[in-house]
Amino acid sequence: MKKLGIMLFGLCLAAASVFAQVPHSNHVVMVMEENHGYSSVIGSSSMPYLNSLAKEYGLATQYYASTHPSIGNYFMLTTGQILTNNDSSTITVTSDNIVQHMMSAGKSWKSYAEDLPYTGYTGGDINNYMKHHNPFAYFADVRNSSNEKFNLVPFTHFHTDLQNGQLPDFSYIVPDSLHDAHNGSLATADSWLKENIAPLLANAEFQQDGLLIIVFDEAADSDSTRGGGHVAMVVVGPKVRRGYRSTRVYQHQSTLRLIMSALGMSSFPGAAASAPSMSEFFVSSTSSPNPGVCPMTSTGVRVCSPASGSTMGSPVTITAGSDASAGIASMMVYVDNQARYTTFTNSVNTSLSMSAGTHNLAVKAWDHQGHLYTHSLTFKAD
Repeated sequence: MKKLGIMLFGLCLAAASVFAQVPHSNHVVMVMEENHGYSSVIGSSSMPYLNSLAKEYGLATQYYASTHPSIGNYFMLTTGQILTNNDSSTITVTSDNIVQHMMSAGKSWKSYAEDLPYTGYTGGDINNYMKHHNPFAYFADVRNSSNEKFNLVPFTHFHTDLQNGQLPDFSYIVPDSLHDAHNGSLATADSWLKENIAPLLANAEFQQDGLLIIVFDEAADSDSTRGGGHVAMVVVGPKVRRGYRSTRVYQHQSTLRLIMSALGMSSFPGAAASAPSMSEFFVSSTSSPNPGVCPMTSTGVRVCSPASGSTMGSPVTITAGSDASAGIASMMVYVDNQARYTTFTNSVNTSLSMSAGTHNLAVKAWDHQGHLYTHSLTFKAD
């Protein structure tokens, strides 16, 4: 029994060493979606764009909303508390909240809301804008401030700020009720995401250290598991483990903690202070031999991780780089002769689930003239 305990302790230490701290981001962006459960979203043909992001980046497979209906979830995401379950509430929130922490830390923020009639608007529903989807409009720190309330802006400002390199440290995006799947279809919400979020992911500043979080506020009323039901939560960014699937249980307070951690804050409001960290979604800065960059010094393919003959825990982090005078058009990762990952860049940085045992790995690259380069090796997963 003592030997087993020592082994389990060692495994826990090994597992802890794999996961990174949440890396710093100069631009954290959160997009809210509405009222659909995990099973109706993930794998749905109605949401090909969101599913492509979930497949390429990080997906929380055991993520649960906090309550029903919507408003309590929005407050959990920004205050760490369910302050009310009345979507029609007109309360002014004086509780500890993310804005207070950002002000203290000197961080900039904006809430970009579709159909908001004008900058600084803190009134009720109008057209397809729903106030209870925009918790910042309830905060005393915002409503009673001659400066902070002007961070409540129409969504059209997002495109302008993105193009001009003026995104704040934290961007909170509120699609209107037709585009967040509240009153519109999942297909409409997905088309809106592709049109408005794809330019963010292509932005050079975001590609440096940006973090995008897309999360549904709650599941259908029929699902009250853990309060608000099983929902989808996707994490996207250059420092996110590629193709990663988390099986840990998370709720909205962990997302609040994630946002604030990425912005460099170390104190958190409400339940976020004790919520599980979501650091597992990020590539470890201490991973061996190379967590993200695998440079090439000559034409061909170089695999940095896993090392040939090594034993790795699943999911296995695969990093590789390729170079050619004609430039690299694409790279593919094959495990046991099956294609598992594709990128249209000259580097690979992904994590793939593996069954226990010995596996054959081949990383292939094609240059723009059609020449093929390959690096093959064998490793063991446990």
